[in-house]
Amino acid sequence: MSASLSPPQHQSAEVLAEIEALAVRMQAVRAELGRIIFGQGMVVEQTLITLLCGGHVLLVGVPGLGKTKLVETLGTVLGLSAKRVQFTPDLMPADILGSEVLDEDASGRRSFRFVPGPVFCQLLMADEINRASPRTQSALLQAMQEFKVAVAGEDHVLPRPFHVLATQNPIEQEGTYPLPEAQLDRFLLEIRVPYPDLAAERTMLLATTGPEIARPVPVLSTEGLLAAQALIRRIPVGEAVLNAILDLVRGARPETAINEAVARHVAWGPGPRAAQALMLSCRARALLDGRLAPSLDDVIALGPAVLRHRMALSFSARAEGVVLADLIAGLLERLG
Repeated sequence: MSASLSPPQHQSAEVLAEIEALAVRMQAVRAELGRIIFGQGMVVEQTLITLLCGGHVLLVGVPGLGKTKLVETLGTVLGLSAKRVQFTPDLMPADILGSEVLDEDASGRRSFRFVPGPVFCQLLMADEINRASPRTQSALLQAMQEFKVAVAGEDHVLPRPFHVLATQNPIEQEGTYPLPEAQLDRFLLEIRVPYPDLAAERTMLLATTGPEIARPVPVLSTEGLLAAQALIRRIPVGEAVLNAILDLVRGARPETAINEAVARHVAWGPGPRAAQALMLSCRARALLDGRLAPSLDDVIALGPAVLRHRMALSFSARAEGVVLADLIAGLLERLG
């Protein structure tokens, strides 16, 4: 941590040049995504932040808002091998991870052979993840944290980089299951996908119903993304931003909350992984914005996406109509 806060002087010029070069490449990536995806600038930005941090993202929104299109486009633009799994109530863990099958050779000898599942890719789209049972949802836990899966007692390493981009329908919709808390914590950000505004929807309508539909082209490579993920961790972070991250995350826990509303209404709050996610994502947001170091504005902008899936209201708070977003907004006001 101290190395990130105070990089050696002989590295400063080198890191500065690398950051500037990466910022230019990421502008090209954003431009290509913007050519295909209309009216979702914030969603595109936060998804790119997640990938630059080497994390996983949960996209929450009603059907038909372009979540699937975004994931497919990202795979092409970033040069990643992508696979898609449609989550349904009857989906089993082996349908995602793979399984062992019994083979018999010409001599009659029998042996088990592992058949990899769709999780063995670089960009896994888990479409409508909350339509599967909790057991199947949990099958991704080890893959998301350890970048490997264990089948029949044997570990199988996943390709790098490995990212899960999951889409989720609002919990209130019929036929959905809440994600386990442990799995929610594995997602770096939870991104809410809104309806597009009038101008964006008009542009999208004209662009997608004509005789020719725009197709994405590769802009970055696997090696380029891995290098970018390593560089993000070398971006310096000032003491003010570090303290703001700690204050925000610790203030969201009922045990250490200064805000009375948080202490009274929150059943459980974010763990240290939330602070790590916020630290990395603030660096990535600064880079995408062409800045050399994160600021308090980055903490405030990304705070909701980092915290909202890592906090839960108590039963009494839900009965009183307390809104989690309002509690988070109150915490962010103290920083501003």
